[in-house]
Amino acid sequence: MFTDRTISLVKATVPLLQTQGEAITAHFYRLMFTNHPEVKAFFNEAHQASGTQARALAGAVLAFAAHIDRLEALSGALPRIIQKHAALGVLPEHYPIVGRCLLQSIREVLGEVATDEIIAAWGEAYQALAGMLIAAEEEVYRANEQQPGGWRGVRRFRVARREAESELILSLYLEPEDGGPLLAFTPGQYLTLVLAIDGETVRRNYSLSDAPGKPWYRISVKQEQGGRVSNWLHAQAVVGTVIEVLPPCGDFVLKPAPAQAQGRPLVLVTGGVGITPAMSMLEAAAPTGRPIRFIHAARHGGVHAFRERVDALAAAHANVEALYVYDTPRDADRPHATGFVTKELLAQALPADRDVDFYFLGPKPFMQAVYANGLTLGVPAQQIHYEFFGPLEELRAA
Repeated sequence: MFTDRTISLVKATVPLLQTQGEAITAHFYRLMFTNHPEVKAFFNEAHQASGTQARALAGAVLAFAAHIDRLEALSGALPRIIQKHAALGVLPEHYPIVGRCLLQSIREVLGEVATDEIIAAWGEAYQALAGMLIAAEEEVYRANEQQPGGWRGVRRFRVARREAESELILSLYLEPEDGGPLLAFTPGQYLTLVLAIDGETVRRNYSLSDAPGKPWYRISVKQEQGGRVSNWLHAQAVVGTVIEVLPPCGDFVLKPAPAQAQGRPLVLVTGGVGITPAMSMLEAAAPTGRPIRFIHAARHGGVHAFRERVDALAAAHANVEALYVYDTPRDADRPHATGFVTKELLAQALPADRDVDFYFLGPKPFMQAVYANGLTLGVPAQQIHYEFFGPLEELRAA
């Protein structure tokens, strides 16, 4: 795919990317949003403000440079990137914008170190990567369009119902305005909403929180303090509101247990709003008879979403066992445990052989602790599944 010279030059920039990567990507975003404000809708302002977007991109650029001669080492990361781009509706015409701004940022941040030869090598490498991603994303778009109930681009949905799941989380039931069938999804996937707020177009991903096969898509949105989109949805997405939606995407999905391990227990560990994709997984898996341990952490009962529904599933299916952990319970709360999801708590919840499919999602510190504890307790690494926004090193830093 690349010439030996290109590989040599790109790999030579790895030490610089290790120290200057975030400076390059921060510069890149400023440059791109200034020169091409039309692409701002594809990015989350909160991730921009916190720096997580720049860190995630810096990690991806560094990983690409370090493995340019053996891209198979990135095979685990590429599906997530492809799914994310397809979810947002990234198109081939967006890639030249990104390429120009990235090369200009490398040159301007690194200065005279970024020679014409190095910039040319990075240009060649970027073009090859862009071509690979464009082809893979087109496959996703085509597959979504050709499946029963599928579509390409945006489709108009109507808010058919609203339900408060907790003091902070609201579920919206979305039905297609055209009355047509719905594209099937895999538990764990998400929708992208395309919204016009204060004259600007914004795009946001929200996990599907119900089982597939229903005549609606359900998303469950936490109202974030200062959250532009979440606050708009809570206040303005009333019954009858029409919202443009892109097809379901995402690779953090419930995988079937291997044929030789059909009875392998499923462990779902969530914190806060991380419960939303796990609800879709639980709804789909509960009727199968597979042993399920559902562990959820919340601050207190007032912000614990879906408790009644999980309790109902556990009552109806003997294979489902729920465990709730509150760190600051209110007087009337009745959690199973107080404090946090510790290694000791997980050890009691897991079978002795640790042979489980282990899924977790929640705030970053929660995920760091659960990931480290799962590995320490002996859960096989290939059976640990999560979705994490940011460089993987941050998840492993606990």
